[in-house]
Amino acid sequence: MRHVVLKSTLAGALVLSAAAPAVLAHDALDESGLQKGERIVFSNEELATLGEAKNEGTGKVSSLQEAASVQIEKINGDAQNNTADVYAHKGFAYLGTHTAGGANGGVRVFDMKDPSNPVEVAAFAHDDVPGTWQEKVIVKSVNTPEFKGDLAVVSVQQRNRNADTAGGFLLYDVTDPYSPEKLGFYEVYDNTAGTHELYLATQGNRALVFASNPYADYYSHGEEKDFQIIDVTDPANPEKLWEFDPRDLAEVNDSFNGYHWNAPDGKTRAVFNHSVITDNNAQYAYVSMWDLGTVIFDVRDPENPVYLGRTDFSSEQQGSAHSAALARGGNVLIETREVYVPVRAGYEESYGYTRIFDVKDKSNPKLLSEFKTDLTEKVEDGTTFANTVHDPKVQGNTLYLSHYAGGVYMVDISDPANPEQIGQYVPDQGDVWGVFVDRNYVLASDMGQGLKVLVRGNGQNNGGNTRTE
Repeated sequence: MRHVVLKSTLAGALVLSAAAPAVLAHDALDESGLQKGERIVFSNEELATLGEAKNEGTGKVSSLQEAASVQIEKINGDAQNNTADVYAHKGFAYLGTHTAGGANGGVRVFDMKDPSNPVEVAAFAHDDVPGTWQEKVIVKSVNTPEFKGDLAVVSVQQRNRNADTAGGFLLYDVTDPYSPEKLGFYEVYDNTAGTHELYLATQGNRALVFASNPYADYYSHGEEKDFQIIDVTDPANPEKLWEFDPRDLAEVNDSFNGYHWNAPDGKTRAVFNHSVITDNNAQYAYVSMWDLGTVIFDVRDPENPVYLGRTDFSSEQQGSAHSAALARGGNVLIETREVYVPVRAGYEESYGYTRIFDVKDKSNPKLLSEFKTDLTEKVEDGTTFANTVHDPKVQGNTLYLSHYAGGVYMVDISDPANPEQIGQYVPDQGDVWGVFVDRNYVLASDMGQGLKVLVRGNGQNNGGNTRTE
């Protein structure tokens, strides 16, 4: 009966009960109070009772098919953790975890040699800082004077920001994915949750982490900032190089309190750093600063980044610049907006959708198009994460969007001014957080169901990693 009941209340199932712990929306200071962390989490046995996934595709994605669906193992007694973001590197999948099961689920490593049978082979970052969750993981091959191998950086966020611990990010050697080894820990201001999302990039023989620390500015009264660049060339001794103060922008005056911004459109808007990526060569950083838009920096000199420009919103649009991806060699920017309260006075009635920009001139991003899904305008569903877009990934001319209850949408962006939906994958009762595209498979992380694997053609994979940011 559980299966039937949940299917009839999908949007409601994605909202927490009043008894759940206080892990709030990405905008944790938002007045909606909507919680995001613990959804319904299925066991492997329960997964077997779910219906078949919806899987539609034409053209370049017509051959994608679900090859595997597997829940992560229990590592904290009887507690079942749930998954957050997903990454792949050299034939292994890395799944971050959220807050279900008491958090401290760490990062789970899956051997993807056989995509139809992913095997969980290791867990790490789960027993370093009590009372935390490890959402985001990035893995890169690094060659510096102090470290040569595969380096993983993992976000660490406190469930209680006033606890006697600190958030930030962990650094692990995963050259042998079966035996990860801790190298270092970077702590942010201890009265904020920690690092929410991050990115790892290299410049020559130097390794850098670009960290998003929401509300560090607000809670530290300006002493620490939300966006920081950390040198991890020596992973055992991370060192902060630079941080961004939004007050340096002409349009953000001294009344900014680290969170509230009196925008030029006359509205009071939220400003905090949610996410960041760089281009392939770590020349430019794209920083998702919620209602300030996607802020673009020249970071070729990471001690002295140069502000170039930012995306903007019309007066009737809620901002909520959540995540970004690049296409066309870095000349096209994909910006996703996580809007989960669709009806607010003075704004359009809509959940979050995707915007596509021409950023050849990074000082003047030009809006090319907006992509909405069938869920975008279902405002009658009320305040929920179920209907908003979440994260973007790009491979070639195909955009993959994780979309919670909408699963994964696949969009042809051959003409960025006219994006066209060409496919959709939705697990039964799906709640898809992240998506990652490798050579011959697409990975999706479902918060309640674990790892999903979509394969192309005959399902064979070469085990290598293709950069898709």
